[in-house]
Amino acid sequence: MADKFKKGDAVSWKSHGGEAHGKVVKKLTEPTAIKGHKVAASPDNPEFLVGTGEGKRAAHKPGALRRD
Repeated sequence: MADKFKKGDAVSWKSHGGEAHGKVVKKLTEPTAIKGHKVAASPDNPEFLVGTGEGKRAAHKPGALRRD
């Protein structure tokens, strides 16, 4: 399931403001920080960095994303 998304894929996810839309920037496979938040990604537990049209970025687990 973690490999079903690739860079440039259009995706959507649930956000506290409703539904957000954006594109996959890259697959994260090692711990990193985004906007001061720790992302505990690993090869066994990858997350995807996604970006919106407004330039905002966030990391999401594959199960939270839906292909648009």
